[in-house]
Amino acid sequence: MEKLNLENIIGLTEEEAAKRLAEEGQNELPSQKKQSLLGILLNILLEPMLLLLLGSGVIYLFLGEPDDALMLLFFVFVVVGITFYQERKSERSLETLRNLSSPRALVIRNAKQRRIPGREVVREDVIVLREGDRIPADGNVLFCSNLLVDESMLTGESLAVRKSDWDGKTKPANPGGDDMPFVYSGTLVVQGHGMAKVTGTGIHTEMGKIGKALQTITQEDTLLKKETSQLVRIFAIAGIVLCILVVIIYGLTRGDWLNGLLAGVSLSMALLPEEFSVVLLIFLSMGAWRMSKRQVLTRRLPAIETLGSATVLCVDKTGTLTMNGMILSSLFSGDKIYDIANNGQLPLPEMYHELLEFSNLASQVDPFDPVEKEIKNGMEKYLSDSEHIHGNWKLVREYPLSKNLLALSNVWESNDRQKHVIAAKGAPEAIIDLCHLDEGHKKELLTHVQTMADNGLRVLGVARAMFQDDIFPEMQHDFNFEFIGLIGFTDPVRSSVPAAVSECYTAGMRVIMITGDFPGTAMHIARQIDLKNPDRIITGPQLSQMSVTELQDKIKSTNIFARVVPEQKLAIVNALKANGEIVAMTGDGVNDAPALKSAHIGIAMGQRGTDVARESSAIVLLNDDFSSIVSAVRLGRRIFDNLKKAITYIFSVHVPIAGLALFPILFGLPLILLPSHIAFLELIIDPACSVVFEAEKDENNIMQRPPRNLKERLFDSKNLFRSLFQGLSVLFFTLIVFVLALYMGKGETEARTITFAMLVIANLALIISNLSSERNILKLFNSGNNALWMVVEGALLSLIIVLYVPLFRDLFHFSILHFDDLIIVMTGGILNLMWISLINIKLK
Repeated sequence: MEKLNLENIIGLTEEEAAKRLAEEGQNELPSQKKQSLLGILLNILLEPMLLLLLGSGVIYLFLGEPDDALMLLFFVFVVVGITFYQERKSERSLETLRNLSSPRALVIRNAKQRRIPGREVVREDVIVLREGDRIPADGNVLFCSNLLVDESMLTGESLAVRKSDWDGKTKPANPGGDDMPFVYSGTLVVQGHGMAKVTGTGIHTEMGKIGKALQTITQEDTLLKKETSQLVRIFAIAGIVLCILVVIIYGLTRGDWLNGLLAGVSLSMALLPEEFSVVLLIFLSMGAWRMSKRQVLTRRLPAIETLGSATVLCVDKTGTLTMNGMILSSLFSGDKIYDIANNGQLPLPEMYHELLEFSNLASQVDPFDPVEKEIKNGMEKYLSDSEHIHGNWKLVREYPLSKNLLALSNVWESNDRQKHVIAAKGAPEAIIDLCHLDEGHKKELLTHVQTMADNGLRVLGVARAMFQDDIFPEMQHDFNFEFIGLIGFTDPVRSSVPAAVSECYTAGMRVIMITGDFPGTAMHIARQIDLKNPDRIITGPQLSQMSVTELQDKIKSTNIFARVVPEQKLAIVNALKANGEIVAMTGDGVNDAPALKSAHIGIAMGQRGTDVARESSAIVLLNDDFSSIVSAVRLGRRIFDNLKKAITYIFSVHVPIAGLALFPILFGLPLILLPSHIAFLELIIDPACSVVFEAEKDENNIMQRPPRNLKERLFDSKNLFRSLFQGLSVLFFTLIVFVLALYMGKGETEARTITFAMLVIANLALIISNLSSERNILKLFNSGNNALWMVVEGALLSLIIVLYVPLFRDLFHFSILHFDDLIIVMTGGILNLMWISLINIKLK
C-alpha cells in the first residue's frame, strides 16, 4: 500500500482546533435528556392514591389520632420507595444501553498525525482514512487510492461504494452511489486509503440530520396505557362524586363532618383502582427482566405488551434478515457453475483452482474488505498446500478502480523475475471489456452473469495477463488479459430467520421487508425466508410516484419494498398505521431511526445498531437474533392475557371493598373499613397478587391466535360482567358475616375484625379462581406457580400479625379472633372459592 503524502498537508493548529471545539461543540449527537431525581419524586408524589393517603393522615391528626396518621405516612414512604427504585432502575438501564464511546480518529494537526477521540474532531480538520476506520465526521475527499466505504448505515446498501477525489467545485450530495468525493460520519472504510477535510460535525452531519428529524415525530401512548388511563379516570370521577355525597350524608345524619370526611376518603380509596398502575409497573418490569434473559433489552416497558398485539413486522434486510457479510457461494469457469454452498466439504475441482488463485492475487495481501476476506478464506480452505499459493511473490503495481473501468489489477513479480503476472477482478462487464471479447462470447457470459445475479449473488469477473517489460503502461487496457471466470458471493440469511418468519405467520403477523437493496436481491432473500408474495414488489422510485391513498391500498398486499430511502421507510410505516395496523419495525442503521420511532414498537439491533437507532427504539436485540422477536411476541401475549386476568381480579375485589365502605353509611351502622385497612389490602395483597398473575404460565394456544383486535378492550363487557358478579358474591358473603357477627352480640371492633379477615380470605379465593380460564382449581394447585403460594402464605401471615400482635392490632382497631370466629371465616372462604369457581366455569 502506498504511503500518504503528508508533505503539503498542515491541517489545523491545536489552538485553532480548541477554539472551534469551544465555539461549535463536540462531535457527537445530543443524548436523550435524563430525568432528574427531583422530577421522579414529584411524579410519584402526584399519584392520586398517595394524595388520598396523605389527606387521611391529616384528618387523623385533626381527630387526635397520631398513631393512625403515622401508619398512613409509613404506607406513603413504602410506595414512594418502591416506585422510586423502579424509576431509577429504568434510568440506569438507559445509561447502560447507550454506547457513549466515540470512534478514534486520525487527524493531521500542525503537519503531524494525531490519534484523538472522535468527539474532538472539528470542522476543517484533515482526517486520515484507512481500512477498518469508522469515519468520524462528514467531509470532502482530498485524496484517495482505491477507497471503498460501507455506507449501509445511511443508505441500507450492503455493498461498499467507491470514492473519488474532490475537484473543489462539486457540491455535497446525499450518501450512496459510486465515485462521489464525499465521506459521511459513521460509515466504514473497507478498502484503500485517503484523506478528507471535515465539513460537518455532530448534528450538522448526515447522521445528525436524521437524529434531529426524530424530534419532529410524536410517539403515541400504547393502547394499554390509553385504556388503563381511561379506566382510572372513570373510577376517579365516580370516587370523587360518591366521596362528596358520603361526606354530606354522614355530616347531615350524624353531625360529625370530620369523620364524614374520613368516611368519604375511605370510599374514594376503595373505588380508586390505584392497583392498575402498580400492576402495570410490575407486569412490565418483570416482562423486561424475562426478556433480558433472552438477550432482549427493553427501553420502554409498555412496548412489551404492544409487541404481543403487533399485526405487521417491518424488517430491514441488511444485517437483520441477513448477516451483512459476504460468503463465497459459486464459481464459474469453463462454461460450468460450481456451487460451493452445497459442496463446501468436498475438494475443489481442479478446473476452478486458477479462478480462486487469481481472485486472491487481485486482492489485498491483508484484506479488510468482506469480499476479499472471503476469497482469502477460500484459498486457505481449498488451496493452502498447493502451488497456487505465492507467498514470495512481490506486489509491484496496483491499478485501482476508476469511474470508467469498474475493475482493479495487481501486478506481481514472479519467483524467477522473468515475467510479471497481472491479476484483475471487478464488475463482469469491466472484465469482459479488459479481455476484448467478441460479441458472441460476451453475450454468452452475460447470460451466465444474469443467472447468478437472479440467485441473489454479487458477481465479479476475474482475468489474468503476463507482461515481460519493467515499464508498465498507464492503463489496465494495455495488458493482454485472458478471461478466467466468475465468482459469486451471497449475503447469507440468518439461519434462524425462516423458522422465525414462519412463527410470525402462525401468530397472525405479516412480515414486510424494507431494504435499500436491489429488487432481484430482495426477491431472492424473500424466497429463502418463505416470505409471502415474493414476486410482488414496490421500488423506491415507484413509491415516490404514489399518493398516500394509493400506497395505503397497495401496501395491503405487498410485502417487499426495495431501493427505498429513509423518508420512504417512514412513509411505509405511517401508511400501515393509517390502515389500522399495529406496526413493529426492526432495524440497525441510522436510516432506520425515523421509522423505528414512528412505529408502535421499534426494535433495534444491539451489536450492529447505531446509537441513533437504539435511542429511537423501544426494544433492543442484544444478540441481533431475529428469532428473539418471536419470544418477545409470545411474552407480550402472555403479559396481556395475565394482565387481563389481573384487571378482572382488581375490579372484582374493589366491589366488596367499596360496598363495605358504603354499606354502614347508608344503613347507619358502624364503619367497617378504615383508610388503614384499605391501604393494608392494596399495598400488601394487591401488588403481591400482581406478581402471582404475572408468573402464571401462558395458555396452550397463545401462539395460534390472531393478534389482539384493535377494537378489543382490555376490560370488555364480558370481563366487566364476570368481575361484577364475582365482586357482588364476595360482598354478599362478607356482609352476611358482618351482620351475623352483630346479630350474635359481638361488638363493633370484633365484627369489623371478623369481616376484615373474611375479606382477606375471599381476596385469596378471587386470586386462585381467576388465574386460568383453561385449568381447573386442582390443576392450578400443581401449576408450578410458586408466587401463588408465597402470596397466600404471606397474606395469611400478615393477617395473623395484625390480629394477634398487640401493637398492630391496636393500630388497625382490631380484636382477637376466637375459635368460633375462625370457623365462620374459613367456612365463608371455602364457600367463596367454590362459588366463584363455579361462576367462572359457567361464564367461560
